[in-house]
Amino acid sequence: MKFVCRACHVAFACTLLSVCGASVAQTWPVKPVRVVIPWPPGGSNDVVGRIVMQKVGESLGQQFIVDNRPGASGAIGAEPVAKAPPDGYTIMVHSTTHLGNQHLYKKLPYDVIRDFAPVGTLAAQPGTLAIHPSLPVKSVKEFVALAKARPGQINYSSSGNGSAPHLSMALLISMTGIELTHVPYKGGAPQVTALVGGESQASLATVSTVIAHVKSGRLRALGVSSARRSAMLPEVPTIAEAGVPGYEMSPWIGIYAPANTPRTIIDRLNSESNKALKQPDVAVSLTHQVLDPLPSTPEEFAQRIKIDFEKYGKLIRATGVKVD
Repeated sequence: MKFVCRACHVAFACTLLSVCGASVAQTWPVKPVRVVIPWPPGGSNDVVGRIVMQKVGESLGQQFIVDNRPGASGAIGAEPVAKAPPDGYTIMVHSTTHLGNQHLYKKLPYDVIRDFAPVGTLAAQPGTLAIHPSLPVKSVKEFVALAKARPGQINYSSSGNGSAPHLSMALLISMTGIELTHVPYKGGAPQVTALVGGESQASLATVSTVIAHVKSGRLRALGVSSARRSAMLPEVPTIAEAGVPGYEMSPWIGIYAPANTPRTIIDRLNSESNKALKQPDVAVSLTHQVLDPLPSTPEEFAQRIKIDFEKYGKLIRATGVKVD
């Protein structure tokens, strides 16, 4: 009889938790939601986060307030999210760099897998191999041949150690056997400024940061890093098409919540963000920023995280870069 009573209590508790979880999802949010973006205003993460979260807020009838917390490739802003109550009132919009930080920094105050719950992807950030016109090459094959003829003599700029531009070039280096000299900068803007000014001769930058310079002729685009061509640079082949079969690097931006956030809240936030991404004006705004809308389920995002976590870890170990 005691066993039966205990079983009844367990069943009742489970039912109560399920009902409470559903109730929380139905009433959430009842107050403003803090959206931490661990990058400066104006960048890709900030742009997509503000556009989508404004739509989500309008749909749910509540404010989603952006809180920019830049520094240390997003690690500074990610810490308070990892330690926030898992109640749906603190979320984060972050890029693939979030995964690389676990391998890059010798010690982080959180674990990028254990301490965060994936909600869904928002946008893909296609990159392109862009060069200064002073380099006498017009294709990926010619660039590889020149780099092999001048080992270590070509400088490439990135937005920082462990960033998507850094690791995208590291993948190209590992697949072609070329030797380039890495010059890291503190962000995408100085990375591209250095390239336009000739301080560096090449960069695998996000398309959005270089497209104006490519269109004006101040830079030359040789190939895009994604699996398919960019709608904004349709004449530029993929790097795989252009001579490096199998090359593909597709950085993304996604939404995270603190670990243990109720699944009902995650599902609702995922549903609302996906709905926002399908709105025509959102798609147009993101396309103008050379960001491809990338809706997903939480499970699809979790699988992408698993694959890219290993991929980024392997690339960072290959570069030998570590940050104290």
